Amino acid sequence: MTAAPIEGGVRRNRVAAFFGRHPVGMILSAPYAVYIAVVFAYPLGFSLWISFHDYFFAAPGAVVDHPFVGFDNYKAVLTDPAVRQSFGNIGIFLIINVPLTAALALILAVALNRVVHARTFLRVAFYVPYVTASVAVVGVWLFLFNSGGLVNSVLGPFAPDPSWLVNEGLAMPVIALFVVWKQLGFFILLYLAALQNVPNELYESASVDGANGWNKFWSITVPAVRPATALVVILALITGANLFTEPYLLTGGGGPNGASTSPVLLMYQRGLQQGEPDFAAALGVILVIGVLIVALINRRFIEGKD
Repeated sequence: MTAAPIEGGVRRNRVAAFFGRHPVGMILSAPYAVYIAVVFAYPLGFSLWISFHDYFFAAPGAVVDHPFVGFDNYKAVLTDPAVRQSFGNIGIFLIINVPLTAALALILAVALNRVVHARTFLRVAFYVPYVTASVAVVGVWLFLFNSGGLVNSVLGPFAPDPSWLVNEGLAMPVIALFVVWKQLGFFILLYLAALQNVPNELYESASVDGANGWNKFWSITVPAVRPATALVVILALITGANLFTEPYLLTGGGGPNGASTSPVLLMYQRGLQQGEPDFAAALGVILVIGVLIVALINRRFIEGKD
């Protein structure tokens, strides 16, 4: 007699557990879930499938075999000197870009948080490069750092030879600085939002105890914005891992001699320009795994979570 009500109650509990306390939230988030599935999940799954097959582009409507090749594509990627060079290049980029981005964004956010006059103007000024198209701002940096550019004119005999963007040792550092400058406004806003949650009473208590500005910054501000720092570092790492537009435009496609080629740029060159999508897919899967590992390490050591 009571089995049916019990089963009905269990079914309702399962439905409630799936949809949560507010089912309307599931309905409102459904379009974004579909977007994630279509734009991210399906391409990632298809790339994974391609990476284990001998895949090549064919004419529309043509039916061709794509035999399973196991880990052959991954072996080709891991033994390719150009791939190793591209990961080395992105390592140089990250070593320069990530710490500089986090440090400058935090320092400037703290300074902007204390500004009384023209605060809105300064925030907008820092944010403008972020929302400006890369193609437009790249022209400015080409004007600054080409052989006859403004920077070399100022440096005179101290200018590097070959110049910045055609110098194998300087091309990637210049790109890293460009990305720092372009992305800085966004990260400043993240830190500004985090600073609003730091109670002023902590700084007042520190002042009473005789703490100076540096002590307050290091002992109060830095620990208080640690979750924001973890987010900044993760986003900067993802930006570096997806680096494409900047080397493609600034150095003409990864020059000189591949010194500024990134893994994503190499995927474009090998997958589309040279017709090796299986190689590019395997490289993309390795890149995704690498980014996930680095993000987990960052979460463990910066954010302090297991």
